[in-house]
Amino acid sequence: MAAYRAGSAALIGRPNVGKSTLLNAIIGRKLSIVTPKPQTTRHRIAGILTRPEYQIVFVDTPGLQDRHRRVLNQYMHRAAVSALHDADVLVLVVEALVFGDEDAFVLERARRTGRPLIAVVNKVDRVRPKSRLLPYLTSLAARAEFAAVVPLSALKRTHVASLVDEIAKLLPESPPLYAADQLTDQTRNFRAAEIIREKLMLRLQAELPYGVTVTIERFAEEGGQAEIDAVIWVERASHKAMVIGAGGALLKEVGRSARLALNRELGIRAHLNLWVKVRERWADSEQALAALGYHA
Repeated sequence: MAAYRAGSAALIGRPNVGKSTLLNAIIGRKLSIVTPKPQTTRHRIAGILTRPEYQIVFVDTPGLQDRHRRVLNQYMHRAAVSALHDADVLVLVVEALVFGDEDAFVLERARRTGRPLIAVVNKVDRVRPKSRLLPYLTSLAARAEFAAVVPLSALKRTHVASLVDEIAKLLPESPPLYAADQLTDQTRNFRAAEIIREKLMLRLQAELPYGVTVTIERFAEEGGQAEIDAVIWVERASHKAMVIGAGGALLKEVGRSARLALNRELGIRAHLNLWVKVRERWADSEQALAALGYHA
C-alpha cells in the first residue's frame, strides 16, 4: 500500500492572474474573494483538499511584486514571500499567451528556493485560435525545470484535476496535517470580513478600494442565525462619504449583497450592521495594520 502524502502548495504569481479563482475551483468552495481589481488578496489563505491518498494545503498568496509604495504593499509582499519559502511545492500561475517582466520576477524568486515547481497556464479558454497555445507552452517550459506545465481554466474548472494529480506526486510522505473535514484555516470572522470587503471592492471605483479594510466587532450566532457588527475603515473623511453614498444608498447596497453572500457562503442567516469609520493613513502604519488584523 502506498504511503500517505501531505504537504502545502503555494499558488504564486503576479497580481490578477487568477490565483484566488484557482483556489476556489480546486476546493469547490469560495474561500478567497475575487474581484477584477489587482491585489484583491491581501493575506495568505489556505484551502485544504483531503483525499484517501493525500492531503494538499493550497495557499493563495498576494501577488508578488517588486514595488512597495505603501506599508500595506510591504505586508502583502512579505506574506507572499513567506508562503514561497514555507511550501513543499510551488505553483506558478501565469496567463495564457502572456509572460512579462512581473512573471519573470516571480519565476526567478521561485527558482531560488529550490522547491519543486509546477507552471499553471490559466485562462486557456480565452485563447483564439487554439493553435496559438502550443508555441506558448513550449516557450514557457524552456524557462525553468518545471515538474509539469498544466494548461487549464480556473473559471471554467477545466483540467483542474490534472493539476491536483501533479502536485500530489511531489508531496512528502506524511500523515494528514488537518482534520479530513476541514476546508480552511481561516476563522469565521476573517471570512465574514473578507466577504464584506469583496462587495466593497466590486462596488467602489478607482483607487478607493485599496484604502478600505473591514473588521468584525461582533459575531453572535445562535440557532443558525447571526448578528454581525462590522466596521469599514477608510483613510479620509471624503472616503467615508463615498462609501456611504448619497442618502446611504451605496452602503445599503453593499450591506445587502454582503448579507446574501454571508448567508450562502457561511451557511447562516445573517443580520449585518455596518459602520464606516476613519483611521488616517492606516495603510501606511505598521501599528494600524496590526490593530486591523494584518499579522505577519
